[in-house]
Amino acid sequence: MTTKTSTYPLRLPVTLKAAVEKLSKRDGTSINQFVVVAVAEKVAAMTAEEAFAERRARADLAAFDRVLNRKGGEPPRPDDELPPDLAHLGPDR
Repeated sequence: MTTKTSTYPLRLPVTLKAAVEKLSKRDGTSINQFVVVAVAEKVAAMTAEEAFAERRARADLAAFDRVLNRKGGEPPRPDDELPPDLAHLGPDR
């Protein structure tokens, strides 16, 4: 499979270019590959942020609380409790 590519003349401040050169060399990649991966990571992060924001906007917190506080069910199995630093998120919150 061949990936279509296009070129883009990129202007970087000298200090940033030097850092990219150093890091890409340490990473064993070309400057181009380093920049492509960095841009892909940023696009993925921003895309995920938008998706989570949409889901957060649709959240029904009252329904969430009803599910968490409902009666019945099984108690946690041994070693399936929340760690002490997250215990405040449990049903007695």
